This record gives sequence, structure tokens and C-alpha cells, in this order.
Amino acid sequence: MRALLSVEDKTNIVDLALEMVDMGWEIVSTGGTADTLRRGGVTVIDIQTITGYPEMLDGRVKTLHPAVHGALLARRDIPEHMAQLQSSGIIPIDMIVCNLYNFADTAQQNGAALSDAIEKIDIGGVTLIRAAAKNFQSVAVVFNPEDYARVIDELRANGALALETRQQFAAAAFAYTANYDALIAAYFHTLAKESFPQQFAVPLEKVEQLRYGENPHQPAAIYRWVSPEPAHTSTILDAEILHGKKLGYNNYIDLDAALHIVSEFAQPAATIIKHAGPCGAAAAQTIDQAFREALACDPVSAFGGIIGLNRVVDMATAEAIRELHFDAIIAPDFAEDALNLLERKKNLILVATRKPIGPTAIRSTTEIMELRKVSGGFLAQQINLYGLDEMKRNVVTSREPTPEEWQSLQFAWLMVKFVKSNAITLAQGSSLVGLGGGQPNRVDSVRIAAQRAGERAKGAGLASDAFFPFADNIDEAAKAGVTAIIQPGGSIRDAEVIEAANSHHIAMVFTGYRNFRH
Repeated sequence: MRALLSVEDKTNIVDLALEMVDMGWEIVSTGGTADTLRRGGVTVIDIQTITGYPEMLDGRVKTLHPAVHGALLARRDIPEHMAQLQSSGIIPIDMIVCNLYNFADTAQQNGAALSDAIEKIDIGGVTLIRAAAKNFQSVAVVFNPEDYARVIDELRANGALALETRQQFAAAAFAYTANYDALIAAYFHTLAKESFPQQFAVPLEKVEQLRYGENPHQPAAIYRWVSPEPAHTSTILDAEILHGKKLGYNNYIDLDAALHIVSEFAQPAATIIKHAGPCGAAAAQTIDQAFREALACDPVSAFGGIIGLNRVVDMATAEAIRELHFDAIIAPDFAEDALNLLERKKNLILVATRKPIGPTAIRSTTEIMELRKVSGGFLAQQINLYGLDEMKRNVVTSREPTPEEWQSLQFAWLMVKFVKSNAITLAQGSSLVGLGGGQPNRVDSVRIAAQRAGERAKGAGLASDAFFPFADNIDEAAKAGVTAIIQPGGSIRDAEVIEAANSHHIAMVFTGYRNFRH
């Protein structure tokens, strides 16, 4: 039996080879892998002994030769194939152990040269893996060091890997090379500034199997979208669980929503998430003040929610949280005394991004792109990055907003894109005081937002994610005590809506763009 070993990741490769030699296998190897094996006491046949050619072009060509690929691709059940090998003096190869140059690590380095990235595009390794996987009925392909123990156990027990194992490994191998090529394609699409290429391959790696999906009867897993770009963005998949159980499907969705909201703010900010949307949010001078003001928006709905904070959790914030019931907190980090206090709550999940959270973080293409499954395919779009800088400030009423109203309007406008359409948000200063969304008509969302705000609706700024189709929305807002409104504009009834605002002495601003979250 003969195996070809050629690996970039040399974890446990010597141990595997020693075990195989002990069972009577011949080991063929290349370059650095051969050197590693020899230092570990493994007898190795150099690849050039098989091909009759030395490695060439600075290692670009090592295994691309009929003596290698004939040995891999020949079907053992076809006598003509085996006769051709014999007449050419080619010995069949029964196993490939191969993993690929780490293209991602090089591409993700800040300032990495294109030439360096190109040299990490593996050609021979991909070809070896695909050839062995194609001929899985006779050849085993192994690329993951985590599988070495299984390989050794099966070889010891049966002398060969079972057909079922070879087929499983082949399936994994094709996914491995497909993901590898997808990562390289993404790198070149980025260089070419192609946001929506004609062929869109997404490199995904499984992070873990989840306990279940949205409901206990739905199996689920979470995958990481591997990016070829460097990024400093805080992401939910890069975060660390400091305390509590493993995250579930709904936890990931809610924590990610919290992370997106508090990333909008340079100043200390907090949000509380229920069912993927905010039930409270605020920005303030300190993070504990921001949390308290976020909680004040809707303390009833906050029960069992997810907290998002864009500052390290200090003792004052921990003390404000500890008496209440929440499922999880995500923050850049936790001060030691705050962590000790919050860890006393057995069922509270504490998640640290270990990176700053805020609007200045660099986003990779994978963090900007958003995919949504539909029947037969996916929708793809850039996430809604528009903020205050893109907002037009077109005052359309006879009265302009006061400075205090401007602050409320800007905060309400930042928050409205995180509420399901038809979305209405009410703000007082830098605090959310009421919201309504997910309704079939906009006027119901206005009523719900006003009801939740109660007395705090008086003097509040209101944001609408899309234009008001009728003046009744303005009438409802005025009835609640709203004094300023911000909306995209663009309705055929804009004149009626503006007239209604003027009649109620409400200041109104058109932004010029919509903030739907459908």
C-alpha cells in the first residue's frame, strides 16, 4: 500500500506516518513535508523519485505528473487501466493526505501584496485532492488532521478504510476545495470591485451544530463566512462566551441585531433586543446611563431580552442589570468585578467581542453583504449603511425643528432602520421612548409607538422609515404630543401631509431616502 503525504498544516503528520509505516505502508512525500517526516524518523520516498523530475518553478510544480495522477485515477476494476499503469511502471497510490496553502491568512494581512497572495493559491494540492476524491472507490483522501485518529483506527482494525468512510471523506474533500476556490474568487472579485459578480460562490465553514433552530423541532447549525479581506469589525462569530450556555439559533439572531445597533454610535450606547428588534435604545455620557435609559423605553418587554453595549461593562452597569432577567449581554468586554457579579446569574450568557464596537470599525465585503433565502435561491444586497451623514435635512414645514428636536429626530432616524416595516420610532434626545412596526398599515404603527411612549410622546421626535401616504398619520402623532417628524418624503400626498403638520405646528423634515427593514 502506498500513500502520498503533502501538507501545509503539519499537525500530527509525523504520528500518522509512523503509524502507517508500522502497518506496512510506503510513504511518498514532497518538499517540506518530506523534511518534516524524515526529522520525525519516517522513511520517505521523494516525489521526484516517482516523477523523474525535480520540483520546479520555486515549488509551483511538484506532483503534476502522469506518474502521480495516473496512480490516483486508474480504476482498479478496469483491467486496461491497471495494464497501462504496469506498462508505464507506475505503482498505484491508495491514499492522499493533503491540505492546502493557507490563502486566507496571507490575503487577510493588512497591506499584503497581490504577488504574495497569488503564491498562496494552491494548484497541485487541489488537483491531488480532487483526483483522489473522484476515485474514492479505490483511493482515500484525507485533508483534516482531526481525521487522522479515525484513519489510524480503521487501518488497524481492517487494513483499509471502509468504502463508506472513503465516500464521506470524498464529499468533505470536494467541499473543501470548493470553499478554497470560492475564497480565492472572492479575493479577485474584491480587487475588481465587483459587488455582485455573475457567479457568486460563498466560502462557508461550519462553526458548530446548534441545539435547535427557531423551534426545538428544527435542526440547525451556524457557519462562518470566510473572508479574504482584513477586517476589524466586531462580529458575533468572533466573540467569546465568557459565561453561560452555548448560544442557540435565536440567541445568535438577537445578539447580532444588538451588535448592529450599538455599532451605529461613537458615544456610549445600549440597546435591548426582543425578537430581533429593539424594545429600547439610548446613547449617553456613560454606559450605565445609556443602559438605564434604554430600559426605560419599555421595561415590560425588556424581560428576557438581549442587551447590547458598545463599552466595557463596568460595575455600575452590572449593578443596574443584575436585579433584572435577561438572556444575554454582548459588549466589547467586562471589567473583572462586573464579570464576577454577573456570573452569579447562572442563566445569563455573557459575550465579549474583544474588539471595539462602533461606527469607525473597518467592514469587510462579507460584513457588508446580506443574503436572504427565497424559494430556489438567494437575494443579495448591501446592508443598510446609510446614517446621519447621508441624510438630507430638507425642512418642509413653516416651523424648523428646535436644537432639542433635531437631536431627537436624528436619534429616531438612526433607530428606525432596525425596526420592522412599517416602522415608527419616537425619541426624546438620545433615547428611544416608543416604537411600532411590522403592521400592515403605517397609522397603526404610529398608534402603537405613541401608546408605548405614553406621556414621553409629548415633545418627542418621530421617525418613519417610509413616506406617510395619508395625513391621518400626522393627526395621530399630534394627538400623542409629537412635535417634530422626520421621514423620507416622496408621497403623491406630500402636500396634504405637510399641510397637516403645519396645522398642528409640527416641524417636519424630509431625508430623501427610505429606511425599510422588510
